[in-house]
Amino acid sequence: MFCSGPPDTYYENGVFQAKLRFPSDYPLSPPKMTFTCEMFHPNIYPDGRVCISILHAPGDDPTGYECAAERWSPVQSVEKILLSVLSMLAEPNVESAANIAAAKMYRDDRQQFEKYVKRTVQDSLGLVEKTSQEQTKK
Repeated sequence: MFCSGPPDTYYENGVFQAKLRFPSDYPLSPPKMTFTCEMFHPNIYPDGRVCISILHAPGDDPTGYECAAERWSPVQSVEKILLSVLSMLAEPNVESAANIAAAKMYRDDRQQFEKYVKRTVQDSLGLVEKTSQEQTKK
């Protein structure tokens, strides 16, 4: 699937490829969402896994950070997941970061964060020219 960057955000105009994988016991357990393209965001792990409450297993959070109502429940829908991801892109939660470097940059150097994300958006559109070293890694 593809997610469009929300308007009026750093991710605006980007088109980001992602996968939503459903476990065998869905809807009792949440699906897992992973961006398959490069994403620089405080709530997306460097390997592309999305870290938001709605995708966390149901029940109480063992760390006490999230309440059970914020986590997965079988009544959630794919639409609700996608809306939550778009909301996450618009408003990162640096208090619960999956990518520490992105969270620190977002908090401490917004201008540099915007520069990184702009490159991510351009890359999602095929507008970034790869160096010969980056091309040989693939």
